[in-house]
Amino acid sequence: MAERVATVERKTNETDIRLTLNLDGTGKCECATGIEFFDHMIDGFTRHGLFDLALTCNGDLAVDCHHTVEDCGIALGEALKQAVGDKRGICRYGSCLLPMDEALVSCAVDLSGRPFFVSDVVFTMPRIGGLDTEMVREFFYAVSYSAGINLHFVQHRGSNNHHLAEASFKAFARALDAATRLDPRVTGVPSTKGAL
Repeated sequence: MAERVATVERKTNETDIRLTLNLDGTGKCECATGIEFFDHMIDGFTRHGLFDLALTCNGDLAVDCHHTVEDCGIALGEALKQAVGDKRGICRYGSCLLPMDEALVSCAVDLSGRPFFVSDVVFTMPRIGGLDTEMVREFFYAVSYSAGINLHFVQHRGSNNHHLAEASFKAFARALDAATRLDPRVTGVPSTKGAL
C-alpha cells in the first residue's frame, strides 16, 4: 500500500505554517501553534483518529487567534485532500456519536469532493483558554472547504464549552478515520459517478 502522507507549507503575511499528515499513523502528534488550547484540541484529533500529525504555525497572535486557527484549518484540509489521493478503495463515509461528560456531539463526514459545512454546536463563552470559541466553527469550515468534504456536527446536549469543543474535535477524528479507512471490498472509487 502506498503511503498516504502529505506535507503542506503555507506562508502568508499573517501565518507561516508547516503541516505533515499521515492518515495511517498511530496517533502521534507534534503541535505548536502558540495557542495552547488549540494545540490540545489538535492533539485529541490526532490521537483519536490514529493519524500522525506534525504542525507548526507562527501566526500574528498579537492581532488575535483568527488567522492562525483558520489557516491551520486550510493547511489540514489541503493535506487531507493530498493524502487521501484518488480515493480508490476508501469507505468514503464516516460518523461518530461521541460523549464527553454531559456533552454529546455527533459528526458525519463524506469525502465527496463537494465541500459543505453545517454545525449547530453552540458555545456560551467567548473564549476557552487562548482560543476564541467562534474559531472552532471557522476551523472546521476551513478544513471542509479546503479538503472538499461534506462535514456536519450536531449537538445533542452539553453545557460545558470545553467539553463541547473537545467532543467536536474527537468526533471529527473518529468520523474521518472511518471515512478514510481502506475497505478491501471496494473496487475503484465508491461513487456511481465513477469519480469523487
